[in-house]
Amino acid sequence: MATSKGANTYNRQNWEESEFPLLCQTCLGDNPYVRMMKEKHGKECKTCNRPFTVFRWCPGARMRFKKTEVCQTCSQMKNICQTCLLDLEYGLPVQVRDAALRVQDSLPKSDVNKEFYMQNVEREIENSDGTNPVGAIANKVPSDMLLKLARTSPYYKRNRPHICSFWVKGECKRGEECPYRHDKPTDPDDPLANQNIKDRFYGTNDPVADKLLRRYQDMPKLEPPEDETVTTLYVGGLSEAIEVDDLKNHFYQFGEIRSVNVVQKQQCAFVQFTSRTSAEAAAEKSFNKLILKGQRLSIKWGRSQGQQQSTKKDDEEEMSEHQRGQCRGKFFISIHRERGKGPRVSVHDSSDLCT
Repeated sequence: MATSKGANTYNRQNWEESEFPLLCQTCLGDNPYVRMMKEKHGKECKTCNRPFTVFRWCPGARMRFKKTEVCQTCSQMKNICQTCLLDLEYGLPVQVRDAALRVQDSLPKSDVNKEFYMQNVEREIENSDGTNPVGAIANKVPSDMLLKLARTSPYYKRNRPHICSFWVKGECKRGEECPYRHDKPTDPDDPLANQNIKDRFYGTNDPVADKLLRRYQDMPKLEPPEDETVTTLYVGGLSEAIEVDDLKNHFYQFGEIRSVNVVQKQQCAFVQFTSRTSAEAAAEKSFNKLILKGQRLSIKWGRSQGQQQSTKKDDEEEMSEHQRGQCRGKFFISIHRERGKGPRVSVHDSSDLCT
């Protein structure tokens, strides 16, 4: 069953018509008065090959013109931008988002199955309110990976013009009037230099996604101590506005709390759980993510009693050695007066007094 613009003459109701594209903030640009050109059934979708309404616009000054690449049905099905094919909510590639949400979305490849699948997706979109994702990612709770890798602000450098090939060869004669960018090209062996729209859409072999996944694996993590008796967490960066009840309300969801000790002078607190499992769950869910009353707090593991006693003993020995070192090489003169006798002067070595 053909679906191209030239061959699909049996039923043109499946050709998409729209009044405004589905775009992310980066692709739309920072110009609030952007002007768009619309072409009805201008091109075929890069993924489903169905004709759709194409939009073309300039995101801002000294930026290249951009256009929509996929239809709105494919965009809503994957909850992605029609131009860059990144997730509309987190700004991440489909491969990273699906790996974080543990979604395995297998789309049909043949024309007949693809057409039937797209009709079901359109029916599901019509029955929804249009503001929430549909399909496999609907009602999915964001994971820790998404919150750490998500891009919360627009990245307008992605809209820069392409590199001028004549300038690279030293033959560009336009100078500052050249609409292309005069810059050195990237290494052709770099994996990021070879990106494909279909790989980005289906979430397979995406070099940008592989780079982000490696970055997440290299992020620092809070490793639990080897001593299984340690069930105390250190909470640093407290302010006077944060009280004991605030800490209890947050940490009680991970398990039963034995005690919460707040040290206002040091701006820290110690939260002790009754079980090691609860402490590990609290450390995993709160490390680099705990924000109370608008303030980010640091989470670390507390030290065991044996480590605290050995550390205290080492500190006392170090202080004693430091005091003896300060006393070496110094002398004290004492004067004694006795009734009926003259004053008696004696000299003492300070090292004798420090032992």
